[in-house]
Amino acid sequence: MKKITLILCFALFFLGSCKSSFYHRNNKQIERKATKDTANLSTYTTLSYIDAFKAVAIEEMNTYGIPASITLAQGILESGSGNSDLAKYANNHFGVKCTSEWKGKSYFKNDDQANDCFRVYKDAYESYKDHSTFLKRKRYSFLFELDKNDYKNWALGLKTAGYATNPKYPELLIGVIEKYQLYQFDQSESEREKIAREDRVFSQINANIPLEQKKFTPVTSPNTPTDGCHIVKQGETLYGIAQLYKLTVDQLKTINKLPDSNIKIGQKLLVVK
Repeated sequence: MKKITLILCFALFFLGSCKSSFYHRNNKQIERKATKDTANLSTYTTLSYIDAFKAVAIEEMNTYGIPASITLAQGILESGSGNSDLAKYANNHFGVKCTSEWKGKSYFKNDDQANDCFRVYKDAYESYKDHSTFLKRKRYSFLFELDKNDYKNWALGLKTAGYATNPKYPELLIGVIEKYQLYQFDQSESEREKIAREDRVFSQINANIPLEQKKFTPVTSPNTPTDGCHIVKQGETLYGIAQLYKLTVDQLKTINKLPDSNIKIGQKLLVVK
């Protein structure tokens, strides 16, 4: 019995070693091939990544209805803005794993399990296109009932459908979309042009406000005291002037030391208590 157990242990160990050796050789072959392509050696910043892949994200949105903001945000998170080993060597920007129908090459790395199998693409654009096809599965079908501008519910829906195991996946996606304003790519070209035109109009209006203000010099009303005084004009009475400055006749007479209500044109009256 002990001999059988030892034989089984040895066989399992040998099998495990063979598998590890296979994964290692497979990955090295994939990596050597990938490094021959200088495009795979590019190092992206998040902004340069967005600039490089926004066009294909918009193209996929127009074809399949997946918000471009969601596609770009997933690419940024899953590929480390195109700098992960999976992105550089396997051109896999969305962490899409091998499935039973996958007939292409594979790349192995530890993820949910040791040596999980990931799809290898000929280039990043093929990865973007396969990402769209992947989301057309039945489990994601409810997402396509959402408005393409509703990136928040798309983010929540991806988690609900089991795209990622991280419980904060929706918040991470939404955070990236809002930080880099990726939602702008969810609008059609005509919508973006309309918004751009409106922005230009409002910018021009705002720029003209100071210029327009200079054209109009405020005119001081003849009855507005600039030094706390009022100059009596023809036809005015002490009662009318008192009413103008919300004073009583007696108050006006007191502050100006008037013996009576007689005033004359050109006379200067104090109108401040």
